[in-house]
Amino acid sequence: MIQIFATDTETNRVTEIGSGSVTGIDLKDKWVHLTNPTDREIELLMRATGAPEDMLKAALDDEERARTEFDDGFMLTLFDIPVIEEESTYFSYNTMPLGHIVGNGALITVCLKENSIIHTFMNGRVKNCDISNKARFLFQLLYSSHVKYLQYLRQIDKSSQRIQTELHKSTKNKELIQLLDLENSLVYFSTSLRANNVILEKLPKINKDINEDDAELLEDARIENRQALDMCNIYRDILSGTMDAYASVISNNLNIIMRVLTSVTVLISVPTLIASFWGMNTGVPFEGKPWGFWIVIAFATVVTAVSGYFMKKGNRITPKK
Repeated sequence: MIQIFATDTETNRVTEIGSGSVTGIDLKDKWVHLTNPTDREIELLMRATGAPEDMLKAALDDEERARTEFDDGFMLTLFDIPVIEEESTYFSYNTMPLGHIVGNGALITVCLKENSIIHTFMNGRVKNCDISNKARFLFQLLYSSHVKYLQYLRQIDKSSQRIQTELHKSTKNKELIQLLDLENSLVYFSTSLRANNVILEKLPKINKDINEDDAELLEDARIENRQALDMCNIYRDILSGTMDAYASVISNNLNIIMRVLTSVTVLISVPTLIASFWGMNTGVPFEGKPWGFWIVIAFATVVTAVSGYFMKKGNRITPKK
């Protein structure tokens, strides 16, 4: 999908001026956004702007690493942005690449799916967004992305606390799977934030002639990146420790259940063994006596009770003084 935007000089906000095709439109100082574009749309944009095909397709690979590169007068800045993935009963978090391409007067962004960060720019909610200042536009994208990382990290922390509260009541597989998904999300975030940090460290060297305001915006993006990375590492360590604790609790509960079942099995086997001996009817004591049955029952009951007492005493843990 192709969408074309321009800056409204009166409000200094982004407005959409076209979609579907770039034919017959002057793309200088315009912003062209591609969402999961088809081969035909990529071909049209290549003809209109001269952008290299590999740059336009770089962000369409989920596993593409964050980087900056130059080719034929075009500059590609590829970085990861956070996204929410809706599961059947809850939300999980992931990252995906976003490509920012400038060259020959054109400004192009490419991503695989629709996301809230691009929608923020499309809806004109970003102040002082000037498409003609392509470096500032990139810095604003980076800053908005890392602010979104912080927002999602806070949501992950709240979700983790809610799930832990539910697990205190009863340990269920559903809650444990949700915790595992949150832990995986933090791993994705941590990996992407580290890769983005490399990009943020390179950009000041590439854009040496930026003004003071743009330099401050880039520094704000770097600060947000470091803060998000620190929060991500802290939450991941906490969640990892929590998962280990619940694994220990589940293992301990299983051991208790198995110990109880083993005790019951042993206790049941005692009267069964005694009944088997007396059931042979070949020279056993009290054979043919009308009260012999009750003596055997009483003997089995006493043996079972004594065995149960010693088993309980043996399983009891005595604290050290």
